[in-house]
Amino acid sequence: MKRGDIWWAELAPPAGHRPVLLLSRDEAYTVRSLVIVAPITTRIRHIPSEVLLGVADGMPRKCAANLDSITTIPKSCLREHLVSLSSQKLKDVEDAIHFALIPE
Repeated sequence: MKRGDIWWAELAPPAGHRPVLLLSRDEAYTVRSLVIVAPITTRIRHIPSEVLLGVADGMPRKCAANLDSITTIPKSCLREHLVSLSSQKLKDVEDAIHFALIPE
């Protein structure tokens, strides 16, 4: 487990079984029972707080990481590793986090 990994997670309804992007610092995964994630959604709004993902990124279809909906979940909800983002996509994620959380 590391920052930038996408995992299938079992979340409470209505989210249910969905991919999530891991955002916690790498050291946290060995000691913390809660991790910070961003949900992956097929509802794409084309806004700066989203990072577009697709087949070229290892995803099954076109989708987006929604950095407006960062949340904390139990690590035990993570079920299966799906893909690790490239360094460029992780940079895009950092930019989206900045847009979502830091007022200009």
